[in-house]
Amino acid sequence: MVFQKLTPYRILNPSSLAITLQIYTQTKSLNKGKSLHAQLIRSCIKPRNYISNHLLIMYSKCGRLDYARNLFDKMPQRNLVAYTAMITALAQGGMYEDAVVLFGKMRGKGLRPNEFGFSSVVQASSYGRLVGFGWQVHCLCVKCGFSRELFVGSNLADMYSKFGEITDACKVFQEMVYKDVVSWTAMIDGYAKNGEFEAAALAFKEMVCMGVVIDHYVMSSALHACGAMGDAKYGKSLHSVVIKSGLEKETALGNALTDMYFKARDMGSASRVFSSDSRHMDIVSYTSLINGYVEAEQIDMAMRIFLELRRQELEPNEFTFSTLIKACADEAALEQGMQLHAQVVKFSFGADPFVSSTLVDMYGKCGLVDHAVGLFDRIENHTVISWNSLIGAFAQHGLGKEAIKVFERMIAADMKPNAITFGNVLKGCSHAGLVQEGLDYFHTMESRYGVTPKEEHYSHVIDLLSRAGKLKQVEEFIQSMPFEPNAFGWCSYLAACRNHSDMERGKVAAENLMRLEPENSGAHVLLSTIYANERQWEGVRDMRKMMKDGSLKKLPGYSWLDIGNQTHIFIAEDSFHPQQVDIYKKLDSLIEQIKIAGYVPQTTSVPYEMDEDSKEKLLRHHSEKIAVAFALLRMPSGKPIIIKKNLRVCVDCHAALKLIAKVTTRKIIVRDNSRFHHFSDGSCSCRDYW
Repeated sequence: MVFQKLTPYRILNPSSLAITLQIYTQTKSLNKGKSLHAQLIRSCIKPRNYISNHLLIMYSKCGRLDYARNLFDKMPQRNLVAYTAMITALAQGGMYEDAVVLFGKMRGKGLRPNEFGFSSVVQASSYGRLVGFGWQVHCLCVKCGFSRELFVGSNLADMYSKFGEITDACKVFQEMVYKDVVSWTAMIDGYAKNGEFEAAALAFKEMVCMGVVIDHYVMSSALHACGAMGDAKYGKSLHSVVIKSGLEKETALGNALTDMYFKARDMGSASRVFSSDSRHMDIVSYTSLINGYVEAEQIDMAMRIFLELRRQELEPNEFTFSTLIKACADEAALEQGMQLHAQVVKFSFGADPFVSSTLVDMYGKCGLVDHAVGLFDRIENHTVISWNSLIGAFAQHGLGKEAIKVFERMIAADMKPNAITFGNVLKGCSHAGLVQEGLDYFHTMESRYGVTPKEEHYSHVIDLLSRAGKLKQVEEFIQSMPFEPNAFGWCSYLAACRNHSDMERGKVAAENLMRLEPENSGAHVLLSTIYANERQWEGVRDMRKMMKDGSLKKLPGYSWLDIGNQTHIFIAEDSFHPQQVDIYKKLDSLIEQIKIAGYVPQTTSVPYEMDEDSKEKLLRHHSEKIAVAFALLRMPSGKPIIIKKNLRVCVDCHAALKLIAKVTTRKIIVRDNSRFHHFSDGSCSCRDYW
């Protein structure tokens, strides 16, 4: 029934008006509903309460919360239905505190809430993180006899799971007399989001056994839990349930299946799910696929999927860009990162806080800290993520004082730092040798800023003291820690023991590192180097025997650089590159030039029992030297050379690269496994402190 013009008779027919408003609500015909409301006002006839309630519901369902609020405020008399409708509208519109306040006013009027009012105010408490009020509402639900009602119980279980109180959520769920798929979904999703993935899987199995009809919401929650467990076998059984239930055409489930298989490292199944019905895949599907390849460190495949979605004329969203740019940052893929930056500008996502922050991070991790600073300065509304990105960029480049300055700017801007902020600040202090500053920040991060130090912060302090050679202070700090150092902490301590030839402390650090990571050969290699520096070759042989007996192999060092759209990878003594003759000829020429400039091979860094000439030859053909020689052959003179290395750059290569940068008048940037080194005119940005 559609009213174009209302006759006085029809105005006086409340039943017809109510039915019409219900139709407008269901079809979301806002303009028709407004026209009807206007004619009611012009008729000078005050609508009955339940007609006003229908108008209120119509406005809220059509997304016009402002109209609904205005109508509610002008109602001369408000009954339970009006209050409930308004509370529901506020809760669903994200105005959680307003919904709670109105619920209190309704109680003050002596009105007793019904199950719909309770459901809505519980939702408001849940999404608004109003923990104390949520508990009070639960008490009132029990008092009024609604706590076991289906909708109220489901929302209470969901509320407690969102508060992280999964035990209370479980109690509410168990007390419910009747449970439908919505209540089971609340419980399974609650388990999954609180990290109790096996409990989520067991709950799903129990639900199936009870014969509850499955929908795509509960399947999505179950698949999320399965993906987090990395259980491909269980994931395939869930996949079969999806097919048997006839839900395979649901786009949301296709996304969840793709994501689950990627997390379970079953790349083939993920690709098949995506390809089986790609016509129904949306940007969320493509972004999920891209994220899967990024997590699997297959950035080339991720970029191919991006190109495919563009061919399908789908527009990428902020999550698509953030995922790809983060991958470029982690891989230091500058060329691809810059291309994505151009796409970000094209699609007007430059102002998005997540995208802009990942761009700052990307340029920082690709060696162009000036670009990172420029991008940061152009961000209009900074978030803690953007501040952390810039502090992290300075920290990784060893620019500790600059990192501290940005931190102080962040505090002055009334931005609250978090655990990541302090991790970056401590890292910056560590790489720059700012020992006292780092200790001051560590000791005040909880008392002044309300951030409790975690395992990684303690490890950064160990690294800070270790790099400064304060081994006794490190020992005392470890003894005072509330928990045992992690592998990073012991590794930092062991590396410092190697650098300062402290064999006894080195043995302690190595033993603890071997215990934590028995499959990691790094502890054996570092301890072997300590023995070699002391010329205790028997100890070196013992370490090699331990590695052989444990089937451990030393992680091979390699370096790589990008030229155009191609990545060139080099290993020590590389003999596979098609231009190896020209590369080694260029490298020999460079070595002769830097020897004239004062280069002396650091043969003491070679942990092998061999003559000096053999050691010198071994050092000459390290992967980063080969990569630099190749870059000088292929790259234009005005462009900086950016080399990436999977291990810490050795002392000999560090000394050689400083002089290569000087004799060639080129800027050379090396990103090793912990920081950046900017070589220019015979010096390094680290000031030989790394």
